[in-house]
Amino acid sequence: MTTTAFSAATGHTSDRGRRRALWVACGAHALHDGLTDTLYLLLPILQTEFALSYAAIGALRALYAGAMAGLQVPAAKLAQRVGGPRMLAAGTAVAGAAYLTLGASSTLAILVVALILGGFGSSTQHPIASSLVAAAYHGPRSRGALGTYNFAGDLGKMALPAVTAGLIAVLSWRLAAAAVGIVALLGAGAILLAPWSVVAAAEKHTDIPARKSEAQPAISAGPRINPPHTGFALLLFIGVIDSATRMGFLTFLPFLLRAKGAGLPEIGVALTLIFAGGAAGKLVCGFLGARLGVLTTVLITEGATAAGILALLPLTIGAALVLLPIIGVALNGTSSVLYGTVPELVTSERRESAFGVFYTGTIGAGALAPALYGLLSDAIGLTPAMLFVAAVVLLTLPLAWQLTRVLRALASSTGSQILR
Repeated sequence: MTTTAFSAATGHTSDRGRRRALWVACGAHALHDGLTDTLYLLLPILQTEFALSYAAIGALRALYAGAMAGLQVPAAKLAQRVGGPRMLAAGTAVAGAAYLTLGASSTLAILVVALILGGFGSSTQHPIASSLVAAAYHGPRSRGALGTYNFAGDLGKMALPAVTAGLIAVLSWRLAAAAVGIVALLGAGAILLAPWSVVAAAEKHTDIPARKSEAQPAISAGPRINPPHTGFALLLFIGVIDSATRMGFLTFLPFLLRAKGAGLPEIGVALTLIFAGGAAGKLVCGFLGARLGVLTTVLITEGATAAGILALLPLTIGAALVLLPIIGVALNGTSSVLYGTVPELVTSERRESAFGVFYTGTIGAGALAPALYGLLSDAIGLTPAMLFVAAVVLLTLPLAWQLTRVLRALASSTGSQILR
């Protein structure tokens, strides 16, 4: 059945279904990213509770992110058998159970189990939800829809840590963690009951055949298959460095602020501010990348990230709070451009696997970075380690230049207006 025939048979149902898919995927992204980044707020508490070094804190963060990264591809493949919405709901429930376990942890061993369990649960969200969005909105609409999806994730990062900080002010941190777990379990139920079926039917009958015949003929053609592979590899490398910088910086930002004299309420405000900037950055840069291209956007965002980290180090806590939203815009802005470029470099039937590989690489880098930067902080101090983080992010600039050459070659050969 063609897209036209399907639309005629269902009226506006397909469009409504796509919007529903986008909103549910956005809700799942907000919840999961909120769960993941609430951990940053809890790290200073866990350091005090369990008498941990910077290296141990980095290792704990690495366990969570490593478990999340390691199951990205398996979760995407399993979703093809059991269904994306069911897999997404199950993962959300597991993530909720992990926070309940975290709140009940009385030993370091239980804490480790809780973090690994949380990583397993959160591994389902990125490849499945992003693939559902990309399936519902393809072509020029895909980048904007994925930008909206990424923006929703940062809303969760902004809201859930702030709410948790407020709960900790009136409850113990353990009860606050348990409350977060209950919210996640309710979210799992909402995902499972969401009306996905119309979108699934539309994708099954229309989008996939249309994309096989219409989208990116140069990518599936024999002599032109190498540039997309090269482009995807470059995109992945940029994503790896960007993710390592973001996760390393955010992991140790609360400790940097505490060294400036900030208490838990100020740290909660600081995380809210940087995630608010990140939300704006992802939304704006997703559309900015479509207009200016990958190279210009990456030059702006990654250069501003390095400059922002350098400027933050000598500031007082009050001045730091003013700067953090600006850093957040730059720190998170790159990712929308990178995620939005993935569908342009792979065929539709490989899209879910490509997202799984991309998220495995980027989240895996984000898992390793805190552990490595924790060891570095113990060895040379927190401030010198942050200087190193600022230097590493600049490695993305020559990679972005090379990626732009590949995208321009593809645009020239296909006549596409998106690839640049």
